[in-house]
Parts: sequence; C-alpha cells; structure tokens
Amino acid sequence: MGLNISVPKETAESERRVAASPETVKKLVAMGCTVTIETGAGDAASIPDSAFKDEGAKIAKTAEDTYKNADIILKVQRPSAKKMDYIKSKALLIGLLNPHGDSDTIAAYAKANINAFSMELVPRITRAQSMDVLSSQSNLAGYKAVLDAAEEFTRAFPMMMTAAGTIPPAKVFIMGAGVAGLQAIATAKRLGAVVSATDVRPAAKEQVESLGASFVAVEDEEFKEAETSGGYAKEMSKAYQKKQAALVEEHIAKQDIVITTALIPGRDAPKLITEAMVKSMKPGSVIVDLAVESGGNCASSKAGKVVELGDTKIIGHKNVPSRLATDASKLYAKNVLNLLTLIIDQESGKLNIDWDDDIIKGIALTKDGKIIHPNFKEAKKVPPKKPADKPAPAPKKTAEKKGS
Repeated sequence: MGLNISVPKETAESERRVAASPETVKKLVAMGCTVTIETGAGDAASIPDSAFKDEGAKIAKTAEDTYKNADIILKVQRPSAKKMDYIKSKALLIGLLNPHGDSDTIAAYAKANINAFSMELVPRITRAQSMDVLSSQSNLAGYKAVLDAAEEFTRAFPMMMTAAGTIPPAKVFIMGAGVAGLQAIATAKRLGAVVSATDVRPAAKEQVESLGASFVAVEDEEFKEAETSGGYAKEMSKAYQKKQAALVEEHIAKQDIVITTALIPGRDAPKLITEAMVKSMKPGSVIVDLAVESGGNCASSKAGKVVELGDTKIIGHKNVPSRLATDASKLYAKNVLNLLTLIIDQESGKLNIDWDDDIIKGIALTKDGKIIHPNFKEAKKVPPKKPADKPAPAPKKTAEKKGS
C-alpha cells in the first residue's frame, strides 16, 4: 500500500499559497501515493478542488480529516498547535517551518514524535537546486517588488519621446543582488528604467553588469572576502558598513525607486537605509522593503503597510511571493515534489530516507522524538501555547494601505 500524502489548507495571515499543484498531484499518484487535499486549499491560488480531483486527489472536508491518517504532510507554513494535535506519531512534516524565527516549535515536533523537514534550510549545492524553495519564491518576489513600486510611482519607467516633450527614464536602485535582486534588476530593465545595484558579494558585480545594470560598492579587501561557502552574504565589519553607507547615501539621493532585498539567515535584516536617506530622496520616490518581515532594511518601513515619510512612499508588503499565489504555489509544489522523489522509493512506493544524505542533513530538524539538526539542538523544551488559527482579514484601503 502506498504512502498517504496530505495537503492542508493554509490558515496563516496573508498566506494564499498551497503546497501542491495539479501537476505534482498527478505525479505523486503515479508513484502509488494516495493524495488528500483539504477542501478549498487551492482556492486563494486559483486552483479549485476539481483541478486536484481530476488528477486523482481525494478531497477532505475538514482539517482533521486531512491530517489524521497522513504519512507525509505538505505545508507552506508550519501548522498551528491545534493542527499539530491531528498529526500521527512518526509522520513526516515538510514545509517552511521558520526554524530561526520559531525555534520553540521544533521542540514540539520532537515531543509529538513528528519528523520535521524545513524547506528553507535546503543546502545550496548543485544536487539540491531543484528543491531550493528560497530561490523559487525569491525570484517571484523580486519581480513583484518592481510592479509594486510601479503601482505607487507617479511617473513612467521608460524614456518616452513625444510631441509634447521627452519623459526621462526612472532611476531604480536594487540593494542586494541575490535571486530576488537579480530578478528585480531584470524586471526594471524590461520596463525601461536606468538600473543600478549593490551587494557585498564580489560575485554579484559580474551578475549585475550582465543584466545591464551598473554596480555600486566600496570594492576594498574586505569586499573581496565577503561571501560564505554557501553563497550567502557575510555580515560586514562596522568600518566597511560606514564606508558603504556613505556611498549609498550619496547614490540614493539621486534615485526614484529603491528596492531592498538584503537578508542574513538567522539574523535580523541589516539596516541599509536610514531615515535621513529617505528624506534625501526626490519627491514622489518609492522604496520597497522585501526584508520588512525580518526587521527591514529600511529604518522607516512597517510590515504589512505602505507608509509615507515626507514625500517618499515606503512599501512593506508581507509575504510577497504569496501575492503571486498561483505561480508561487506551482513552483513551491515542484520543489517539494523533487524532495519527495529523493525520499520515496520508486519501486516499493515506501519512504526510504537516507539520513546521511547532505540534503536531508541540511533540512531535517527532528527524527524519532529528538532534535537532530546541529543548529537547533538547544531549542527550548517547553514551547509556548500557540494562538488558534484565524482567517486573514480582508485588506482595507485606508490612508495607510494594508499589505497582503
């Protein structure tokens, strides 16, 4: 008998994605798995129950029915404490479990004897590229950030030569040239903007320039060593930060739109834009802070809101990939499917996890009632009580716009 794989409906605020797509359901069924989808799980991503059912999925009426017999639970965000009570012992939970931001819950997985895999910990190695959720979701976030900026910007992006006069192109500055930043560069260029970008990683310079943007950075000796073996940016010294801040401050004053994407795994987002920098920008300028949920790169941004400081708008939408829920769900589901292909035996249809595999060692938080990930073994033993799930409130249009 094949594995029972369940996909519950996401209930976190601002979450519209779903952890499966009709395409991945079809492939899992072909592997001999029984796939159960909670009714309405794909509605916010424009994927109706019928689309899943047509590919062989069963539709469960309640969350409890979805969870209770599952060998594997596929989630976008971690389940609430109430939903965890539905998960049977030794089940495998796969999702964006936010281990850095919610380490207490890791202890709850161990206590409940749930084997938990956290998708944001997928190592950046060649074998794991097809499972790299952070990259697939950041790619969409970078694209959407430019569109969000364009919505609030009161001018056009490209140069336009008309009988009534010439409109100059918008100047867009991208801070952080990772996956999100590079996609933002490409999108802004396609819209006709003059684009510049900065990053502390030396490898980023060539990538930025290959997309047609100019590179802005203090290129000293520290800059040349500013990248981890995993491809992430290192936290720079105070001296370097001061020099870089002076260069950026001068550059920002000339920009129309700034998009910030800088994140450090397990740490608060670095502050890159001060209130003084915001005030130095031209009237009508726009800042999009993609790191707002990790503390923000802009000192004046607020999670879930569009705020104004002087004549500059600062956009701090939450969960930006979820604003493109259909595509984000399809990419996330494919990332998860690629992981499942690694751990499900193709002949027997049973779980066959190689716990010594580098990918599994990177994402496995708990196994057989114990916390096994070396970075989280000190997680607290008594997790706090989690609030009950609440439906996300409908966005309202006010003077301070709510993000989604």
